[in-house]
Amino acid sequence: MSDLLARMTIDPGQVHGRPCIRGLRITVADVLGVLSAGQSRDTILRDYPYLESADIDATLVFDAIH
Repeated sequence: MSDLLARMTIDPGQVHGRPCIRGLRITVADVLGVLSAGQSRDTILRDYPYLESADIDATLVFDAIH
């Protein structure tokens, strides 16, 4: 689990300090939003080619513990 959480970054100078994935400008909230809208993992990975499957897993773990 710590490997997944290591994918999350929080930088006050990026996206107003919101939790992001691997320093990218895509936030945990962005990924959760598309998941809650019903998008599949495959669709998300196709629409956001810079994301990896483990990034989605990390987002879900991060959300569950915060």
